[in-house]
Amino acid sequence: MLTYIKESIDELKNNVTLPTRAESSNLMVIVAVFSILFALATWGVDTVFSEFIQFYFNTLIN
Repeated sequence: MLTYIKESIDELKNNVTLPTRAESSNLMVIVAVFSILFALATWGVDTVFSEFIQFYFNTLIN
């Protein structure tokens, strides 16, 4: 277990590179935009299905 932890730390120190601040900012904006678009799409589908279900049960009851 200790060998695994030591090798993991060594790999993090020698093989992992972090993006620059500019790259991180660009990626953050991209993730935020796609998250908002996905949320809007989910809201839209939910609204359509909700209206469909209400219509179905209203016509079934009447």
